[in-house]
Amino acid sequence: MAKVSTNITIDADVKAKAQELFSDLGLDLSTAINIFLRQAIRENALPFNVYREVPNADTIAAMKEVEEIKRHPENYKRYHSFNDALKEVLSDA
Repeated sequence: MAKVSTNITIDADVKAKAQELFSDLGLDLSTAINIFLRQAIRENALPFNVYREVPNADTIAAMKEVEEIKRHPENYKRYHSFNDALKEVLSDA
């Protein structure tokens, strides 16, 4: 099978980390990319799941709370220092 050269742009840090990983696995970057491409062709898809991270209910609630605090800071207690906040937390414990 004829081989062709292809140029791709990769973040330098990502490339270095990938090369280190693949080297530990006995592969070079070119071989690893070829494995990825062949597997994608074999599966007729990306050979791994790609999805958006969807925040869970607790995270969504926390995000809404932050927005509420930003809109109405006057409704929330403020502290002059972390130590003041910590004292109150510890006194409630």
